[in-house]
Amino acid sequence: MNININYEDPSFQHDEYEKVIDRVCEEAALVYDLGPKAEISILLCHNDYIHTLNKQYRNIDRPTDVLSFALNEGEEDGYDGPDTALLGDIIISLEKVQEQADEYGHSFERELAYLTIHGMLHILGYDHMEPDDKAEMRKEEEFILQRLGYVREGEEL
Repeated sequence: MNININYEDPSFQHDEYEKVIDRVCEEAALVYDLGPKAEISILLCHNDYIHTLNKQYRNIDRPTDVLSFALNEGEEDGYDGPDTALLGDIIISLEKVQEQADEYGHSFERELAYLTIHGMLHILGYDHMEPDDKAEMRKEEEFILQRLGYVREGEEL
């Protein structure tokens, strides 16, 4: 899988961020059989930037933690199989990562991993609008996070 990580602000660049994102995306590629040609682009940004995108694309006038734009959005399942090359774009607010890590009492890395898999699952067609869909998506998120050791404080593998 090809993982392209970009930064809205060059001062954000950090090897640890890239390691977390790479691990999560590679695990998703393995579990969901995305194939070697699969490609995802991830942008790490400020709250102001994601706020602008959230307003523009979702008509929600506030920053959010993660946005996903699947290139085949509108397809029945959101993913065309392992020969698909370009999957889409994920945008993550690093400010929200820190805010939510503090709020939920876990590490920055765990929150970054969570938002990365959350975004990847949206790219793959998962949603959380209905209770059953939300439960399924949460189960998939926790499955990937636990495989990588990104558990919540007090949880055991």
